[in-house]
Amino acid sequence: MALSKPIALPRSPAKYRFVLTPLADAMFQLLIFFMLSSNLAPYSLLTIRSGATGSPEGGETGAEEPAPAPAAPIGDVAIWNVDAGNVVVGGQQFGFDLLADLAASLNADGDASIILVVRDEANVQDLSSVLEALAAGGISNIQIAGGPS
Repeated sequence: MALSKPIALPRSPAKYRFVLTPLADAMFQLLIFFMLSSNLAPYSLLTIRSGATGSPEGGETGAEEPAPAPAAPIGDVAIWNVDAGNVVVGGQQFGFDLLADLAASLNADGDASIILVVRDEANVQDLSSVLEALAAGGISNIQIAGGPS
């Protein structure tokens, strides 16, 4: 009788496990890196838009929205137009360096009220500078309106 090889059981193929944890860690590190290194537009460069109703094409939306409640009646009201880098008060143009003096002179007359009309050229930093100067001058009765588009 001839010698024969013993019958071997079939071997299961080698199974390699692919672990996703290091891959996820690397993706989060890349995400954080690109978030921190990206150059996003600062808030001072964003334009301010009024809350005008209507569709983007300029037409009406069709649904009537309720009109906002009118503000409480106030005595003398100063209207300031906020442009890019300056404020127009009574037809005169003032830079932001004079805002503290304007707020102080307005508040010296008593209970001052201001309506800020924000023009299309103004950005968030311009409005923030005006609001800071008014708050430092002690003026708290301020209303903000969007300018003509």
